Amino acid sequence: MGDKTSKETRGKRSSESSASASPTSAAPDDGVTWKHAVGKVLQIQRKNNTPNPENTGYARQKQNGKLWVRERIDALLDDGSFDEIGSLTGKPEVDKETGELKDHLPANMIIGWGSINAKRVFITADDFSVRGGHADGGIQGKAAYGEALATQHRVPLIRLLDGSSGGGSVATYLTMGATYIPPLAGLGQCMTAMSIIPVASALLGPVVGLGSAKAVISHFSVMVKGMSQLFAAGPPVVKQATYEDLSKEALGGWEIHGQNGTVDNIATSELDAFRQIRTFLSYLPSSVYAMPPIIPTLDFADRKAEELISIIPRRRTRTYDIRQLVRLVVDVDAGVGGESQPATSFFEIGATWGRSIVTGLARLQGMPVGVLSSDCMVGGGGLDAFGSQKAARFVNLCDQFGIPLLNLVDQPGFAIGSAAERMATIRHGAAIMSALYHATVPIFTVIIRRSFGVAGGAFSDPGDGLNTRVAWPSADWGSLPLEGGIEAAYKRQLDGAPSPAAREKMMKDLLAQFEDVRDPLRTAGMFGIEEIIDPRNTRPIACKWIAHAYTHLLPPRLAAIQASGAAAQRTKYKL
Repeated sequence: MGDKTSKETRGKRSSESSASASPTSAAPDDGVTWKHAVGKVLQIQRKNNTPNPENTGYARQKQNGKLWVRERIDALLDDGSFDEIGSLTGKPEVDKETGELKDHLPANMIIGWGSINAKRVFITADDFSVRGGHADGGIQGKAAYGEALATQHRVPLIRLLDGSSGGGSVATYLTMGATYIPPLAGLGQCMTAMSIIPVASALLGPVVGLGSAKAVISHFSVMVKGMSQLFAAGPPVVKQATYEDLSKEALGGWEIHGQNGTVDNIATSELDAFRQIRTFLSYLPSSVYAMPPIIPTLDFADRKAEELISIIPRRRTRTYDIRQLVRLVVDVDAGVGGESQPATSFFEIGATWGRSIVTGLARLQGMPVGVLSSDCMVGGGGLDAFGSQKAARFVNLCDQFGIPLLNLVDQPGFAIGSAAERMATIRHGAAIMSALYHATVPIFTVIIRRSFGVAGGAFSDPGDGLNTRVAWPSADWGSLPLEGGIEAAYKRQLDGAPSPAAREKMMKDLLAQFEDVRDPLRTAGMFGIEEIIDPRNTRPIACKWIAHAYTHLLPPRLAAIQASGAAAQRTKYKL
């Protein structure tokens, strides 16, 4: 906690230090050197960098328990690594008699270079204390320039969103003396960035209009519980249009967008949001033209967790903890999960939405890997509409940045019933089927339990017959689950039973006939599954696979991308 507290206050201390080191007014012009001009530069920077408690915007920010924009930047980046671009942008107020600078209203967006864990990044940060982040308090083109610059230099882009992020305000009409056709307003640069570099966004207040669009045009987004809201238009506009009188939280709080997939993760504080962004970027390369970063690990490749032999219950109707299973396989890495969390390299993405599917980034022998699985505790693990969207988005992320997939299959099939049909489940399911089929990164598939129907086939056979694949002895597969399949195949006989008791006995007898047939060893005997392994050997086998992928499969794949320049030509990204 001491480190977190120091990072929260470091920005304010550095601002005060800057203030004390800079003159209160520019030095007199000596007519020989450029000291006078440099003094003016320092004077403007001092005013921009120093918080003013008397400023209503700054005071409101603090009253709401929020960090000031420069405190946020300092808390996110490595110590002293921020190099601002456009530090002089803003509107000066000059004394008409003396010509001296009286005040300086900075632009409501700060951009610049920095580093996270010594890795170069680019940051754009909204300053809500200046006109709530609206365009009339900003400098046109600053945000789009930052996005384009990050893309050109092939470094990760981080957005700290608070307000409309340069979006429109009707107050601008009076300043301009006319209305205007709304432009794309830098979103073109946002979408180009998505095709080249990792983009992460933190929602740190009410994010509206253009800001909300930027939030979803990201590879990873996180909002702060109780502090952040997101909406296309705020409560006043909504009330005028739909007559709904809603608070910001009721309209677009974390409980709404954390459960519908608009944002990926939920944070408990601003510092937690920054931690999650730092963790997310630690698995990704700087661009699609680089390899994912490998870090040293003290975990052993041949570690065999005894708990894996019993983690899947023998009774098929019982559930188990898929996250614990993942933690037993991937690298142990203290610090990724945050305080009070198990020591693991597994960083979950999207835990609060599409909950029948589990996705996240982890490491095997220090090498990044994407983890894809299902949670049997949520809807039986069936693939529903939100789960399909979540899985497709995640597989596309891994495929774009060259991160191999560890595919732990327990897939009972598509969600069924009237609610599933109303949600267009099969339509969304086609997206994950396509994502897995077209993925070019190595995929290691482990069938740990069920694989049924079209959805099961998509997950357990992503290579369309040419898979790097094993199964556990607990595996159970087929075109339909036996219980439901028997009901369909023998419906006439079952319905013709003289009594409910006779029907139940007939059902039990039919299930007994099929019990031997469903043994995965029968399938292995016909080479229907490549290999059945001891669950305890999963990590050693996966570590051998990932080592081969990083040394023999990913380098030529990356070389082909670099040679063709195909990624640079791609101007659109499937969200």
